[in-house]
Amino acid sequence: MQQPIYLDHAATTPTHPLVVEEMIPYMVNVFGNPSSVHSFGRKSRHAVDESREIIAKSINAKESEIIFTSGGTEADNLALMGVARAYKEKGNHIITTAVEHHAVLHTCKYLEKEGFEITYLPVNQYGEIDVEDLKKAIKDTTILVSIMLGNNEVGTMQPIQAIGELLAETDILFHSDAVQAFGSVEIDVNELRLDLMSASAHKINGPKGIGLLYVRKGVKLVAQQYGGEQERKRRAGTENVPGIIGFKKAVQIVENERAKKIESFLRFKERMITIFTEEGIAFAINNKGAKEVLPQILNVSFPGTNVESLLVNFDLAGVAASSGSACTAGSIDPSHVLVAMFGQDASKIHSSIRFSFGYGNTVEQVEEAAYDITKIVKRLT
Repeated sequence: MQQPIYLDHAATTPTHPLVVEEMIPYMVNVFGNPSSVHSFGRKSRHAVDESREIIAKSINAKESEIIFTSGGTEADNLALMGVARAYKEKGNHIITTAVEHHAVLHTCKYLEKEGFEITYLPVNQYGEIDVEDLKKAIKDTTILVSIMLGNNEVGTMQPIQAIGELLAETDILFHSDAVQAFGSVEIDVNELRLDLMSASAHKINGPKGIGLLYVRKGVKLVAQQYGGEQERKRRAGTENVPGIIGFKKAVQIVENERAKKIESFLRFKERMITIFTEEGIAFAINNKGAKEVLPQILNVSFPGTNVESLLVNFDLAGVAASSGSACTAGSIDPSHVLVAMFGQDASKIHSSIRFSFGYGNTVEQVEEAAYDITKIVKRLT
């Protein structure tokens, strides 16, 4: 059997060796609690402060505007619930989209039970919202708009800058789940007019278990967990010092290598599409026509196939990919993103696969995977 080829970097990424190297001393030697006043604690505090400053600078934020969390899900939860509860006297209306990550959608469903009204904006066949739909959805009671920067399933990017400019003329807060986009595209929170933004280290070759929520100075937030006064009283709990150090190093690597990575990912996409075309299999790129797409994600439907059979056969051939579907007790629920794009009855929702590229992938790997995929698709159709 060939060496397995990992094309599921949108799910998680391998931790970069330099990130691991940077973290080890903070697991072994610099182990003090950052809240302790003795020298052991001060060393940890200094490392956390330095990391916070470097990460903040990467998105043009102030270090005081960064809250470290356990990951993207907690960051999304804190953004939505923290703002909703802080501003509930002002209004109870939140606007989001039908294609958000479940960390946002399920939080919104929970907030509905608390009496908040949620508007879920539709998307077109490319996965994009219409800014006009957002304008029409705004009410006097609207307190927050939460729209992801880049979609984790199909890679479509939303018109965040246009939305930011629209909302800048109001007192409505603007949050973006940038977990999938962070590291892949340059982000300037001031240019995009963001008030809150979520990100996670394990999507950029950093460790799992560490993320961040950017919160613009002056934005009120009700803490969602109780304990100590860490993170300026916004997120209780001893800081994950090794994770923060790893996050910082991953950000530094991304900053140095982003242009090269984007070029590689676009080349991988092009090569895979070329092989599918040359081999004569039927396929469709699910967001073809979108204005902007994340470089690392390629979501493809193979007419006449079934996603479960495809994934099993890909795995047997040593190719790791995924779908937007959740497998539960042998049944597959259609991707909510593809349903929003194409409708509940579209065949694409049952035959689509997400390939996502990242650290360690080579053109040779992508070519080998593409040929294996075409053989499987031909056999199954």
